[in-house]
Amino acid sequence: MGCGNVFFTLIITLSVALITYNILISANASLKQELPGPSTSSIIDPIIQMPVEKSRKYGSNAEKRLFHTAVTASDSVYNTWQCRVMYYWFKKHRNGPNSDMGGFTRILHSGKPDNYMNEIPTFIAQPLPAGMDQGYIVLNRPWAFVQWLQKADIKEDYILMAEPDHIIVKPIPNLSKDGLGAAFPFFYIEPKKYESVLRKYFPEEKGPITNIDPIGNSPVIVGKDSLKKIAPTWMNVSLAMKKDPETDKAFGWVLEMYAYAVSSALHGVGNILYKDFMIQPPWDTKIGNKFIIHYTYGCDYDLKGRLTYGKIGEWRFDKRSFDTEAPPRNLPLPPPGVPESVVSLTSTLL
Repeated sequence: MGCGNVFFTLIITLSVALITYNILISANASLKQELPGPSTSSIIDPIIQMPVEKSRKYGSNAEKRLFHTAVTASDSVYNTWQCRVMYYWFKKHRNGPNSDMGGFTRILHSGKPDNYMNEIPTFIAQPLPAGMDQGYIVLNRPWAFVQWLQKADIKEDYILMAEPDHIIVKPIPNLSKDGLGAAFPFFYIEPKKYESVLRKYFPEEKGPITNIDPIGNSPVIVGKDSLKKIAPTWMNVSLAMKKDPETDKAFGWVLEMYAYAVSSALHGVGNILYKDFMIQPPWDTKIGNKFIIHYTYGCDYDLKGRLTYGKIGEWRFDKRSFDTEAPPRNLPLPPPGVPESVVSLTSTLL
């Protein structure tokens, strides 16, 4: 057992060393340099780098600038019911006015098919090797995107990266333009505050720390060719950040979000910060012109419609209450006085 543990530790250490070396090389390489194409005879490790195709046009796609919606998920009950709800509302709004919504893919990183392959368009991705995610399952997200971008035939020239707990409430146009992505700004992504940590991955020669946008990977609309360049770096940076104790402690559960923001900046892909991309109940109370409801936070209220956040309410909705079974179809509606955003959220789940 002792020898086995030493050997496993040695393998992990060497792997991370290789990943860190690759980050340093990619950070200092010219961003105009093309990655090897499919005709390259050498074997390419897709975690390290990935072929980039030239953009293709597909008739009206070029005019409408369609984007492909991609959602990563495991095969857990928790992720599955969220994906089913998300895809239902995607279909409802796909052909609405001003929509640039094209195809949809659930990138299932369980490595095997599940019972919903015929219901939801699905690409099967392999999970990271055992132990490599270090208990942080979100690390499978960038690796899943690398595989999908490498192997799938994606007709659209743009990608919307979304999540299972996103509900589309109106048709989404392509918000990106002029080579920039379109992303939702998160108040808790603070590159300036963590500059000393981020400089490990974003060296000073790449520019001011403000080049790193306060975003995660979702929701983001970005050019497909840009994402093909970003994704392997996102994978590498995520693994290196998780391995580094200082970075892991600083970023915690949002580590992979910081990794995407850094990787986008390393490849010179800026983002339009679009606050109207989505709302997050219960803090956002009105839907207004927003496109997505993100139900990441629990919603707790008393029977008079007053928020009791931090305390379980007499009425509540929290997605984490349904980790082993889907919400019932007769989910109780919130009491009078609860904000519009929460009422709309619960009504979409009925």
